[in-house]
Amino acid sequence: MEIERKFLIKNLPADIDAYPFHMIEQAYLCTDPVIRVRMEDDSYYMTYKGKGLMAREEYNLPLNRMAYEQLKPKAEGNVITKKRVLIPYLKYTIELDLFAEPFAPLQLAEVEFESEEEALAFTPPDWFGQDVTNDQTYHNSNMATIFTREI
Repeated sequence: MEIERKFLIKNLPADIDAYPFHMIEQAYLCTDPVIRVRMEDDSYYMTYKGKGLMAREEYNLPLNRMAYEQLKPKAEGNVITKKRVLIPYLKYTIELDLFAEPFAPLQLAEVEFESEEEALAFTPPDWFGQDVTNDQTYHNSNMATIFTREI
């Protein structure tokens, strides 16, 4: 089960370049249910995501590069490319996504939790903007397949 909240960003932390990051490319084969293929640095995955906004099922299966490259052209809509910066905050890791075109300059932060109660009690840092957890516009699967213009 994945339990996470998503936020737009008001302004980036001044020391953003000091944090580790991953380069991610992902494409959506299906959106109901969500089936995604992802390249994260030198790793490859196929992911199934169930229905839901803040909490939903998620299963990852490993792929190799060849399988990823064969599946990616079968995807619907845009391939999403982003830099994911990993920022420690309290006991959490903020996953700050900096999107490439066609979604740049979109910046989204995701924080994962152990329970829905913990997620609802979370107080974000000052540099976070609007909570968009319940806005499907900001689900990457919708961005890739429905919203082909800049958000």
